[in-house]
Amino acid sequence: MALELAHENIWFDKWRADDAERQFYENKAQGGHSGSAGGSGASSDVLNRITKLEGENKNLSSTVSSLEQTILTLTKRLEMLECDDKTTTAPTSASPKKPVPMETEDDDDDDDVDLFGSDDEDDEAAARVREERIKAYAEKKAKKPGPIAKSSVLLDCKPWDDETDMFVMETEVRKIVMDGLVWGAAKLVPLAYGIQKLSILCTVEDEKVSIDDLSEKIQEIENYVQSVDIAAFNKV
Repeated sequence: MALELAHENIWFDKWRADDAERQFYENKAQGGHSGSAGGSGASSDVLNRITKLEGENKNLSSTVSSLEQTILTLTKRLEMLECDDKTTTAPTSASPKKPVPMETEDDDDDDDVDLFGSDDEDDEAAARVREERIKAYAEKKAKKPGPIAKSSVLLDCKPWDDETDMFVMETEVRKIVMDGLVWGAAKLVPLAYGIQKLSILCTVEDEKVSIDDLSEKIQEIENYVQSVDIAAFNKV
């Protein structure tokens, strides 16, 4: 019987094969779960990249459309400008040229003939009239009065002592009359020891009134005026 079993095809180590097969499938199952987790992470990364690319593509599409619209607008404006140039240049190019008069021998002959005599006398008369008018204008301009130069002068009239009647002094000073002299305001200013001076303002025309002459006239009032000083002098 043992000899018969030796000739039969019997798998004595099948249990080992079964164990190896079971272990193979378990390992495969474990590897499959880990791969599915990694695959889910990879798929989410791919989805994020796809979403980002779609957003960029959308932005690029909007930019391209705006550029296309701008190009169309510029093209239309360029066509309008070209049309305007054509309309403005067309009349000038089509405008007829003025005919140039041709010189003939008859015209040359007419130039040599003086039908009305020489014009030298007329030229001399015109030049004489022009010179007379220029001369008259210059004389008129010279006679025209220019601006009158005036000055504002403040005079200090000092009395002899404190007993001098200052109101009478002012009255006597204002009695001085000169062509181009206008008296202004006056006031009494204390000096010292009860003595006051008369500060009186006047306006004079520079060409007509001399301040030195006016000062001398005021000093001629000897009973009231001791001296005269120029406190201020301004051009008006």
